[in-house]
Amino acid sequence: MLAQVNIAKMLAPIDSPVMSEFVANLDRINGLAESSQGFVWRLKDDSENATNIKIYDDDFIIVNMSVWRSLEDLSAFVYRSDHAEVFKRRKEWFSKMDQQYMALWYVPNDYKPTVGDAVERLNHLRAHGDTPFSFTFRKQFTAIQSGEWAVRT
Repeated sequence: MLAQVNIAKMLAPIDSPVMSEFVANLDRINGLAESSQGFVWRLKDDSENATNIKIYDDDFIIVNMSVWRSLEDLSAFVYRSDHAEVFKRRKEWFSKMDQQYMALWYVPNDYKPTVGDAVERLNHLRAHGDTPFSFTFRKQFTAIQSGEWAVRT
């Protein structure tokens, strides 16, 4: 299974007019993710989204984390579904991040990553670049049954 985390720094509070179109699309895009091929799990609270879950000590940083059956399934959702149209508009709602804001890593079946896992993977990626422990779409790794890793080509 493949876990992903991405964070974003909002331009304004979540309940502001600046963020209203982003918020208006949350339920639709989350529903699309959940109905997408290969979707396994996503981080959410009682409100059915993760905008109130804090990953860092900054109220303007929001987190999205999910688990997928494969890299191909996640990639199809991110880049080839209606999510892509919302993703293209991110500059309307979020500031450019100076550090790596997304990470991918493999998890065992039935494992639900924690916010602590996400911080660890993001920090590792920021410090070491793409490795089997934490990587991006730019340099992907494949888990091999023996516990070894292979770079995807």
